Amino acid sequence: MSVKFARATEFHRELKDRVAAYFESTEKPPRGLPGMYAKSAIILVWFSASYALLVFAAGTWWIAIGLALSLGLAAAAIGMDIQHDGSHGGYSNSKLVNGVAAASLDLVGGSSYMWRWKHNVLHHSFTNIDGADDDINIGPLARLSPEQRRYGFHRFQHIYMWPLYGFVALKWQLFDDFKELIRGKVGPRVVPRPRGMQLVIFIGGKIALVLMAFVIPALFHPFWLVVVFYCFIAVTIGIVLGVVFQMAHCVDVADFPVPDESSNRIEDEWAVHQVSTTVDFARNNKLLTWYIGGLNYQIEHHLFPKICHLHYPKLSPIVESVCGKFGVKYEANATIRSAMASHVRWLRRMGRPESEGEALPHTA
Repeated sequence: MSVKFARATEFHRELKDRVAAYFESTEKPPRGLPGMYAKSAIILVWFSASYALLVFAAGTWWIAIGLALSLGLAAAAIGMDIQHDGSHGGYSNSKLVNGVAAASLDLVGGSSYMWRWKHNVLHHSFTNIDGADDDINIGPLARLSPEQRRYGFHRFQHIYMWPLYGFVALKWQLFDDFKELIRGKVGPRVVPRPRGMQLVIFIGGKIALVLMAFVIPALFHPFWLVVVFYCFIAVTIGIVLGVVFQMAHCVDVADFPVPDESSNRIEDEWAVHQVSTTVDFARNNKLLTWYIGGLNYQIEHHLFPKICHLHYPKLSPIVESVCGKFGVKYEANATIRSAMASHVRWLRRMGRPESEGEALPHTA
């Protein structure tokens, strides 16, 4: 049975009206921004230059490590900026251009098709609902929701999870995408397997990964060294992506609602649910906002995923104002440090037996 939400209220209608008024008054398009195309060009040049210099020009180990770090950061930026907007339809007014932008994830070894199901459908629809949001289900490795089973070793998850985030990209690239393709499932959800051009993009992306990560570098460097640098780059990507997404949802000021057992219904309407389960962070950090594609404005993104992320800093005061008017909790951690501390507190709370820990006020 699919999770249901309460009927939309005046809160959601006013949110949409106020945002529409912003675009009308500024005469700016919600998507298809020249600034987004320029930003994409900068990131793709950054990625290409880092790759070319690493493979063909790096003469010393310390230069190679610096270039590998640069390549990993650039690859993560492709995912957070170009792919993310394209996958949501927020990159352009053209469906074709959005599809090309989304397929940039396949360029760096992921699968835009599987991502769309896992992220757009399951995560965005059922944020922080255990059993429906696959992003908070990483098996017995960690307990991210009060509804998940606790194991004794979870007592230390606030320590061991940080390095394990580095394996996120490796797991996606080499295991998860193939597992989901073979099973025809993303988490518990049965999804159609890619067909036609979607399958071509899936296979082409994996071939591109093998060629770019292993075959081409191995023509110029020892294979063992190629593998070492691939792992280093993938771990860089994984840490960036893992930490950024966790700081928006798996924190101690986000809610983890539980559907009613008989009706499978959430008490709140969808828009209120998105605000209560999502947390902004470091909104005044312009460099971070640029690099991570506005993912520090997660509340605005969850409410308006089809709007280009370049608008989020301007939409944030509007959304916060409407939330204040209707008494809807709007949470934002002021800095990266406070967001990371909030994530640590949540991991510690989820890792302790309830008899040892504090009450869990942020669950319904």
